[in-house]
Amino acid sequence: MKLELIDIAIFTIYIIGIVALGLYASKQSSKSKRDYFLAGDKLPWWMIGGSIIAANISSHHLVGAMGAAYDRGFVAITLEWGAILIGFNALLWIFLPFYIRNGFYTVPEYLEKRFGTSARVLYAILILFTYIFVEIGAVLYLGGLTLHALFDVPIFYSIIGMALLTGLYTILGGLKAVIWTEMVQLVILVLGGLVLTFATIDKAGGFGAIVESSKDWKMFYPANDPDFPWTMYLGGLLCISVFYCATNQFIVQRVLAAKNEWHGRMGVIFGDYLKFFVPLIITIPALVAPAFLPALEQPDLLFSTLVKTLLPNGLIGLVMAGLISAIMSHISGAINSCTTILTVDVYSEYINKNATDEQAIRFGKRSGVAIIFFGICSAVLLLSYSDKPIFLYLMNLYGLFTPGIATMFLMGVFWKKTKSQGALAAGLLTIPLSLIMEFTFPEMPFFNRTGIVFWTCMIVCAVVSLLFKPKSELELNGLVIEYGKGGGIPKSEQIYKDIKNPTLWWAIITAAVLYFYVRYF
Repeated sequence: MKLELIDIAIFTIYIIGIVALGLYASKQSSKSKRDYFLAGDKLPWWMIGGSIIAANISSHHLVGAMGAAYDRGFVAITLEWGAILIGFNALLWIFLPFYIRNGFYTVPEYLEKRFGTSARVLYAILILFTYIFVEIGAVLYLGGLTLHALFDVPIFYSIIGMALLTGLYTILGGLKAVIWTEMVQLVILVLGGLVLTFATIDKAGGFGAIVESSKDWKMFYPANDPDFPWTMYLGGLLCISVFYCATNQFIVQRVLAAKNEWHGRMGVIFGDYLKFFVPLIITIPALVAPAFLPALEQPDLLFSTLVKTLLPNGLIGLVMAGLISAIMSHISGAINSCTTILTVDVYSEYINKNATDEQAIRFGKRSGVAIIFFGICSAVLLLSYSDKPIFLYLMNLYGLFTPGIATMFLMGVFWKKTKSQGALAAGLLTIPLSLIMEFTFPEMPFFNRTGIVFWTCMIVCAVVSLLFKPKSELELNGLVIEYGKGGGIPKSEQIYKDIKNPTLWWAIITAAVLYFYVRYF
């Protein structure tokens, strides 16, 4: 496909503009470690929610999730809306107070206070590998694949270019540069998505095509469905959603940077609204596209096919800017999360405990360079395994470690008798048990396998914990829910009522999501 001058101009102006904004934001950062890694704890609710979704939505949604919806139907949206009902609720009502009121920089800090340094290190190791191979490597690969399909740009050069441009302002500016650029990228992503959505609806015959498609919408499939069994809500989707939304540094770091707890809560709720809206932009085109693309051999190529066949000159540049926005915002968030964990949980704890803020920031920037290098290597490595759908690759990788991490946090918060030995047993068991399940029961739906591993980790954690003496009440203060005693954590600084009441806005979006689940049961 040949790009016209106007598309090249729009695309180029966008890339230059976003890098310039990131570099400008980097100049506004102080030399404070908290300013570099947590934007100085000054983020308002709208920036928190916007950046959460900008970081979350990426090429594996625009390409992978759209292809999944084309192939399997409306049920594909449950992976996104399930996060509203499960993961973000866990963050909002369970974990957020523990994180903010303890003043943590990173999520692993909670594990250290609850279970000791071993749990913190185990989390850091698991999560860093995941960020490099999934959040950075796979996203770079998918972006390069799409640019190659559209414009015949070599995948390798696309990967290098996206990684270096994003890494430039992310490393120099820290979280502040990441947040500033993510807000612009979210707007471009939504605009580009809307353009493609309306163009697809128009080609399919107008909004009547949506009504016709809705007759086949279904959100619960049989337990033996290979991709979306209803049993996923009992274990697989439960643990993945809790991990990704509530215990994942990549997402939670934005909440840790909130002005105060109210802004943190409202930020998560605003993210719920965006999480409800943005997946519709991705899913609706896939559901009506069969009206004029009835037999696409590779569902993952739906995005690039729609861009090629439907968009006029000028709008192609905007939609591609939206794709690059999704990729760059996701990568920048992952790089920043990696550098934060490496600096706070590794460097400041084991390498230089007396490090000044300047030394910590310098280490963070250098580790960012290393993360980009390994991310590029992992993306290039995927070129050798491109015969399988990349979305399945991502989900299977998440399933390797999420059961153990979700267990450590859930058992740590809900049950005061959970001991470090139990938590470590669950964390160490998750990868080998997941691999055993995958090779022993290859035909079993992925979510069911993950669910079995999750509940096995929970049982092992409980049994091992009972073998050891629990911590004292004083040691657990502010780290465990105390039933009937106000949650076991200090009261919030201020109670908001009426229109500022987070519960009101939470109830509205939750009711909207539940309506769809009931309507298309």
